[in-house]
Amino acid sequence: MSAPFDWSGVSIALIGAGNMGLAMLEGWAAQGLAGDQVVVAEPNPSQRLRDLCAVRGFRLAEGDSADEPRQAVVLAVKPQLLEAGAASAAPFVSAGSMVVSILAGKRIADIAARLPAAKAVVRAMPNTPAAIGRGMTGAFANEATSEAQRVLAHVLLSAVGQVEWVESEALIDAVTAVSGSGPAYVFYLVECLAAAGVEAGLPADLAARLARATVEGAGELLHQQQDTAAETLRQRVTSPGGTTAAALDVLMASDGLAQLLARAVAAAKSRAGELSG
Repeated sequence: MSAPFDWSGVSIALIGAGNMGLAMLEGWAAQGLAGDQVVVAEPNPSQRLRDLCAVRGFRLAEGDSADEPRQAVVLAVKPQLLEAGAASAAPFVSAGSMVVSILAGKRIADIAARLPAAKAVVRAMPNTPAAIGRGMTGAFANEATSEAQRVLAHVLLSAVGQVEWVESEALIDAVTAVSGSGPAYVFYLVECLAAAGVEAGLPADLAARLARATVEGAGELLHQQQDTAAETLRQRVTSPGGTTAAALDVLMASDGLAQLLARAVAAAKSRAGELSG
């Protein structure tokens, strides 16, 4: 087991503390980040954010207050608020700062153009399970990002779940299509499975409970048995000639689920490219 991260000397500015930004802040607090190490710039702070700052000593920055550069500046505003977010971030950015952006569809060039003082920029794509600490984040660091800065970015992002690094910024669009949008695919699977249960004769409320609990349980099994391939887990529940095999014959047909998901991911990746272009 690796040693706990040494937070001493780390200074952070969090720009935007909506659902994702607040989840990250709570994750940092849980890992022991001291209150005086964090300043939060959020024009519309929720009561939950105010309470966390009051308890942990994190400072809510005034909109027009001057401030000193920070070691890490995390941009967590909505993509359409990049201009305002960059203006809020600017007082905290210097040549030695690392900017971590979780703005969907905004490239490193977009961030650098608005925060020219920053050299090290990390682009990250988390997903919504980050709100419960079970997120998956794909990340890419530009060449100016040092190894120490990359480690800090990894620690900051892993406060809300797992982190995977990619070697090309272009792959962030694929990450967006698979894990960024992926929770919606799973939620839709639950909807479809419940609807199929109704077609099979189940009451709607029972079908919904069965579908939801099945996906929850299967996901937890994947989580707890991370050394076991998904294919192996599937094979364990599939008896030759049984009911599951009959269903999988349909799902694994030439026009089945694999092809449908491939088209869905390709469409999401294409759209991600259009939005970030």
